[in-house]
Amino acid sequence: MNIINIKNLLLGAAVTTAAFGLTSCNDLLDMKPISQITPGAYYQNADQLAAYLNNYYDSYLQMPYSGSMSHSWGQWNEGKAKSDWDTDIYCWGGGNTSLFADDHWEVSSGKALQGYYGGVRVYNYFINTVLKQIENGTLPNSEDVKNYLGEAYFFRALVYFRIMALYGDIPVITEVLPDENNVIVENSKRTPRNEVARFILSDLDKAIEMCYTRSKFNGQRVNREAAQLIKSRIALFEGTFEKYHRGSGRVPGDANWPGAKMSYNQDKTFNQEAEVKFFLTEAMNAAKEVADNADLAENNHKIDPVYGDKDDWNPYFNLFSQPSLANVNEALMWKQYNKDLGFYHLTGHSMVTGQNTGFTRSFIQTFLMKNGMPIYADNSGYHGDVTLDNVKADRDERLQLFMWGESTPTYCDPEMTGVEAGKPLPVYMEEDETDAAHITNTDASTRCITGYQQRKYYTYDAEQTRYSEQSTTNACPIMRSAEALLNYMEADYELNGRLDSKSQEYWRTLRTRAGVDTDFQKTIDATDLSKEMDFGRYSGTKLVDKTLYNIRRERVTELFSEGLRFADLIRWRGFDNMLTTKWVPEGCNFWDNMYKHYDPEIKCNGENDAVVSAKSLGKYLRPYSKSMQPANELKDGYKWHEAYYLYPIGITDIRTASADRSLENSNLYQNPYWPVSAGGHAEK
Repeated sequence: MNIINIKNLLLGAAVTTAAFGLTSCNDLLDMKPISQITPGAYYQNADQLAAYLNNYYDSYLQMPYSGSMSHSWGQWNEGKAKSDWDTDIYCWGGGNTSLFADDHWEVSSGKALQGYYGGVRVYNYFINTVLKQIENGTLPNSEDVKNYLGEAYFFRALVYFRIMALYGDIPVITEVLPDENNVIVENSKRTPRNEVARFILSDLDKAIEMCYTRSKFNGQRVNREAAQLIKSRIALFEGTFEKYHRGSGRVPGDANWPGAKMSYNQDKTFNQEAEVKFFLTEAMNAAKEVADNADLAENNHKIDPVYGDKDDWNPYFNLFSQPSLANVNEALMWKQYNKDLGFYHLTGHSMVTGQNTGFTRSFIQTFLMKNGMPIYADNSGYHGDVTLDNVKADRDERLQLFMWGESTPTYCDPEMTGVEAGKPLPVYMEEDETDAAHITNTDASTRCITGYQQRKYYTYDAEQTRYSEQSTTNACPIMRSAEALLNYMEADYELNGRLDSKSQEYWRTLRTRAGVDTDFQKTIDATDLSKEMDFGRYSGTKLVDKTLYNIRRERVTELFSEGLRFADLIRWRGFDNMLTTKWVPEGCNFWDNMYKHYDPEIKCNGENDAVVSAKSLGKYLRPYSKSMQPANELKDGYKWHEAYYLYPIGITDIRTASADRSLENSNLYQNPYWPVSAGGHAEK
């Protein structure tokens, strides 16, 4: 396919660095739109390579399950925080019946898999063209050129990881294929997922070798440290997936692995233990490169600002709430917004207006006390849950910083609220007349449906929280070096069954910043898994040991609302308990005392217009049980299907991969527990 066709199908936009929140030392604003660039003028210098890549930063800077890794431009939602929807830690709207009820998710009649290969084609074309131009001398083999080639390898790795995480075994294609039937059929053979993962890591190794460090572009472009972090993330994902899904048919080498019946796999053998060891070792090595040089933002242990504080009252809080992260080294990559150019988000306002979402009780229970004890432990000092302030008191400072309580201040714009300047505005009291996140608001868009409203990504800059001006332009951290510490710890323990000195050092570092006693062994000794509610205490239907659970606890309390939770539950096989027993998401303790602060005529009658669940269902809010009508498929909780750990292959996908277009002779096989029929539902 020539460059003009690629442009028409895959580009479709003029390039500016400003439009993608990027900066560089090159003035790309004067570049011609891609639609006007001819093949002969396109790959002559590094600036043109950057222009090509800029077009795809937003589209392909994605991870599986969570979509974009940054705030949504100009949309009414909680930005990146919404990426933890459909997990055990976050509720939204009426819930996701496609995932958590029966017979909604269907096998597509079309091209479910092939649609993801547009991004592969983009980067295959770029990589192969650049390599050819370097070889024939028409493009200099400069450091800038190598950097942008490294970016392309990084993005191709991300695209392939997304496809592999969703579908498992997938075709690996490194060339731009001609539109010829025999070529397409031959290249539709599914590569076993362990081999796909190794290919992805090899692309990331090239990115690590070629890309500049973060300092070159201050974290606004792909960089070496970001590639190392993503390598550790993907290697950890694959190592733990292959460990915990063994025997399910989803891991190459399983007796019931569907790839075993394909003729093109007959000469392959699989050492499952060796593959797990390989990926976990790669995860440790890549994570250590970042973790040993991580410059974490400071937590000065100031939980709330005073009036007038905006960007500097607590560096840790403001890691998620300031206009620029150029000088915040923990943000390995971040996205910039500019209202004058039309790129803004509404997260600052949404963080205080409810958005029909909320954290779950099981997640809030996971946070430790500052003394390092679980809340149920003897002498933990837990203050109970009659009020939100009690729930937060003396807890891990990540909970105190990133969740609202009754007394948490919101210094709003006096002109907007009518509240005296400098006066703290309670979020949860009915008598205030703002759009704050009341539990019982009749307008669902301004209701916190669990009572546990998040404050991560909120800003105390009143200019960025004005409803009418839609003006939030705070930066969004896309990747943080803190994750590297967690990736190393988990991979180390999964591989070796113990924590080496580095893991112990990293764990103490994270707990110090969180304001939690650094004696993690004390926490482990006091942990009673039967009293924990976090899905991370299981892999499959078996409880993990207490040390591993506490490593997972540290992970979720550090990385929540950053789009990693669903992938973690997938790789740990963390949804299995919902195969046989429904799980009911709960919120705060509303019916002991909190309800007294609200309208005495609260609608809680189980009808469709109810705003909270009835007291008869228990004192804790049940956000999906407000209506108990038969049409509400989630009123009794979530359920899961074994098939849902992988997406189904579409029927047209399967036919296209067959020389005679028959389903029986295709090079693509269906994923476990999905039928080979359009509209079919999970078999298990």
